[in-house]
Amino acid sequence: MLSKEKIARINELSKRAKEGTLTEAEAKERTVLRKEYLDSFRSSFRNTIENVQIFDAAGNEVTPEKIKKIQKNKLN
Repeated sequence: MLSKEKIARINELSKRAKEGTLTEAEAKERTVLRKEYLDSFRSSFRNTIENVQIFDAAGNEVTPEKIKKIQKNKLN
């Protein structure tokens, strides 16, 4: 996960961009920080999805085969 300081910096730079006072260097920094944030988010989300099991109302596991295969590969 991204540190609170980096998230605060992203928000600060975004606010300045809306105000129109963002320099070119700050725009590049914002782009790098946003990419880092998205990579972190995607990794976390992927990990969550790959570790979930889905059950129907009758209690039968209905986890998609693709996810089951990924989970099985992680165990090996």
